[in-house]
Amino acid sequence: MVTNEALFAGRARPWEMYQGTAALLLMAGLTALRFAIAPVVPLAFDEAYYWRWSTYLAFGYFDHPPLVSWLIAAGTWIAGDTEFGIRLVPLVLSVPASWAVWRSAEILFGDRNLAMTALVFFNLVLIVSVGTVLATPDASLLCASAFLLYCLAKISKTGRPVWWIVAGLVTGIGCLAKFTALFWLPSVFLWLLLVPQMRRWLATPWPWLGAVTAMVIFFPNLAWNATHDWITFGKQFGRVNGDTFAPHHLIDHLAQQIGMATPIIFLFGWLGLAAFMTRRGGPVNSRVLLGTLVWPTTAYFIFHGLHDRVEGNWTGPIFPAFVVAAAAAIHTVDWHGGVARVANFLRPWASPVGLIVVLVVYTQTLWGWLPVGPWDPTANRLGVGVEAMAVEIEAVREAEGASLIITADYPTAGWLSYYSPVQPAPVQQFNERERWIQEPAFDPAEVDGPLLLVVPKNRLPELDEGLGVPDYLTTLTRTRGDLEIAGYDLYLLPNEHADD
Repeated sequence: MVTNEALFAGRARPWEMYQGTAALLLMAGLTALRFAIAPVVPLAFDEAYYWRWSTYLAFGYFDHPPLVSWLIAAGTWIAGDTEFGIRLVPLVLSVPASWAVWRSAEILFGDRNLAMTALVFFNLVLIVSVGTVLATPDASLLCASAFLLYCLAKISKTGRPVWWIVAGLVTGIGCLAKFTALFWLPSVFLWLLLVPQMRRWLATPWPWLGAVTAMVIFFPNLAWNATHDWITFGKQFGRVNGDTFAPHHLIDHLAQQIGMATPIIFLFGWLGLAAFMTRRGGPVNSRVLLGTLVWPTTAYFIFHGLHDRVEGNWTGPIFPAFVVAAAAAIHTVDWHGGVARVANFLRPWASPVGLIVVLVVYTQTLWGWLPVGPWDPTANRLGVGVEAMAVEIEAVREAEGASLIITADYPTAGWLSYYSPVQPAPVQQFNERERWIQEPAFDPAEVDGPLLLVVPKNRLPELDEGLGVPDYLTTLTRTRGDLEIAGYDLYLLPNEHADD
């Protein structure tokens, strides 16, 4: 068995070419696994939601900028309205993102072994190994983040001004994926400010032209928000209530980050960043660049975690820099004392443990071997059992003569829209109009006949009086084998608006 020690030796060895080959084979295998899993895993509720966005293309949406919907539209144009078609572009983006991380690490540290370690670590962290299987904004944001790191590494090495324009282009694309990319602007400014030999750039037009380029790319979404009451900015920047102090969310955030990075890669990543702050671990340009791409985003989410929940994927943009820092901790830092003993003990296990975590997540996603029922995020967040339930719901709708299925939450609306056996699906969310602002407004007065209301079990929402008194029909469940994942109550509404 080839160990992590053999794969990632810090100095040149006679078998160095085999280390690189093993790393590339592992990356190729993980990429192939992602492509194999994507067609058979049910859509997550967010994916179904974004798929419906892609049927009404716009320059902006309530939750996020528009790039995810554009990429889904491109994928479904190529491969159809299938799970694979929806996920096709995010899957493909994981490959150039991996290349950008590998090349960035080699440029920044001049060490091929370190670069191969970073490449493998990048493909093992869950934001890549799992996150790029899903059609969410994180996949394109992660790719943009990897290429921003590459552009900045090229600036550091070559001093060619053109890379500032490319960096601005990448940043603008990142902003079209998710607003988290806005953290890159202060990160880059801090890098230039903190590294003496880089400060000269601040007196030139090039970084500023790069920022202008980013804003030009981002402008369509800015213009859309300006004409829609800045709803996306209100949604994303209005999450934290500074008056509420709930530090338990920070503990949850830490646990999620350990899982997202896999435990040993997480440890080496922060060891590397800590070493950088003590001026160890590589050239100053490289150390400060990686630190400034991680710390501002991390600091914000630590603050957020003191007040509200932080989802594990929100820190996704830091991972290209983070895995390079983890590789640097293994290859460039001479540890001493107790830290050296811990690092030397864990170093051979970084990749094997990461791979085990990835394979456990994959097998649980595909087969649900651990019988944890509704507490299983791979079943709860993914639409396990939704397709079969959607067929039952459609049968009830036809039997009751209902013209339309209505819901009160966007996950149910997204899932039923995609998995309904009738397309286009007769499904609408009657509340939270802002989530569907790109679509024609739902008006029950324009619907003939009664309505079928589908809501999560025991969560009957407040209804417009014109919809009538709900008549309970039945409860259906989505299941994985014999395990119930979630229940849904069905009600018939007379829809008194239809008589207007």
